[in-house]
Amino acid sequence: MAVPKRKTSRQRARKRKAQWLGALRGPSLTTCPHCGEPVETYRACNECGYYRGRKVTKGAADEDEE
Repeated sequence: MAVPKRKTSRQRARKRKAQWLGALRGPSLTTCPHCGEPVETYRACNECGYYRGRKVTKGAADEDEE
């Protein structure tokens, strides 16, 4: 059976645990400054297609018009 060669430091163990606990909470949400819809952080808005003040994709509103 494999045995660790050295003790895992508190810092290393806590960093690993923090990554695991962050994944349990799920994505954090903010509101889109352009349309006000809730959107995940660092993602383009699904409704209007804006990201950081620029139009980057076609939103749901644009697809309805076509």
